[in-house]
Amino acid sequence: MGVDCVAEIPDIVVKWQVGLKEARQGFFWEALMSNILQVLGIAIAISIGVWSVQEKAQEKPAETPVAATTTPPATTPAASPVKKENPVKSSPEVLAAAKKVFGYDCAMCHGESGNGKGDLVESMSLKMKDWHDPAVLSGISDGDIYDLIVKGKDKMVGEGDRLAPAKVWGLVHYVRTFAKKSST
Repeated sequence: MGVDCVAEIPDIVVKWQVGLKEARQGFFWEALMSNILQVLGIAIAISIGVWSVQEKAQEKPAETPVAATTTPPATTPAASPVKKENPVKSSPEVLAAAKKVFGYDCAMCHGESGNGKGDLVESMSLKMKDWHDPAVLSGISDGDIYDLIVKGKDKMVGEGDRLAPAKVWGLVHYVRTFAKKSST
């Protein structure tokens, strides 16, 4: 028996060494997976944090008008309508530049001469006014025409920031010339 015990010891050592190698191999993969999961968890936590900050940033502009509407109307400067005066003086140069912009941006609907008979009127089912009639534009201020050009109305897309304010004011002058042309 003594010899058998001594013979079994090397087998135990060999099995222990093999088991230790397998344990080390398993430990490596377990450690790797653990690290991957930690990094993934941190990335998710950062993403959620960034997302929540962005959500709060988007909500802040919506909060500002609510605060503005709670002020009494008597003290609000916007309570009285402010008339926009045309700061651009009408000149042949201003009208020429406006005519060019009108030709490629407005005439397709309003017509080359402002008669409301542009190429797209029928296909888009538009009802355009003839600006040769002085009554059509007589009740509309320069500021209102400016706002229509910038913001648009119904199917008309506004110019927004595509045109400099001076160019838009030039268009206001140019639109006003249509009624003057027909009255002479």
